[in-house]
Amino acid sequence: MEHILGQEWEIIPAGGATGEAFYACYEDQRLFLKRNSSPFLAVLSAEGIVPKLVWTKRLENGDVITAQQWLEGRELKPFEMDHELVARLLKKIHRSEPMLGMLSRLETSPLLPETFFQSVVNELDEQVLSLTEVQKAMSFLKKEAVNVYCEEKVVCHGDVNHNNWLLAEDNQLYLIDWDGAMIADPAVDLGLLLYWYIPEESWKDWLNMYGKRLTDHLRLRMKWYVALQTLTSIQWYKSKNRLEEMNKWITFLNDIL
Repeated sequence: MEHILGQEWEIIPAGGATGEAFYACYEDQRLFLKRNSSPFLAVLSAEGIVPKLVWTKRLENGDVITAQQWLEGRELKPFEMDHELVARLLKKIHRSEPMLGMLSRLETSPLLPETFFQSVVNELDEQVLSLTEVQKAMSFLKKEAVNVYCEEKVVCHGDVNHNNWLLAEDNQLYLIDWDGAMIADPAVDLGLLLYWYIPEESWKDWLNMYGKRLTDHLRLRMKWYVALQTLTSIQWYKSKNRLEEMNKWITFLNDIL
């Protein structure tokens, strides 16, 4: 990274799973650098969903480096996820035609329930599949798969965890880490956010801020996608031998069913 910016810049790894992200600072200039970000980043920046894209550079080896504004701010806390700012930003994301057009041009096909189901089931090992709670979930998912189809397809983030919401010092809210973006039923994002953070008696009010009615069909779709994604979490924590966390997700799965 030094040869792109110059020796005077201090460059610090930003952590994360891939090791491809860095912070860079020089005097009063601060940047967030990432190697091989999706071309989708440009439209996310233009729409004000992520901090501003400053420049993009292609290296001789074909890698692409992107530089974004490095903003002072903080992650949202779990109890803040019921805030109107969150509902409004997710609504803006789900209604963005430029984002949907760009992700469609990147050859991303809409993710249909049966495709999503099969991709998750293919990840599960025999031990996870043998769990009583998982078998109960599989029965529910198979039974309701034909009933969760929805014409509406939007750009979904796929991981609306509170850690991915950045509140800048000027009170501007951003949703970062778009590596798992997909075109899918908005219930993919809505279900995770509501089930994880919002008491069920407040779902109707939260969805009013977002601009959608809480119908029986939306309830079913959210439950279906949350159950499916919870299977992924159970398998992931098992593969990391983090059994205490795996058991929390098994309990959560049992509770929602």
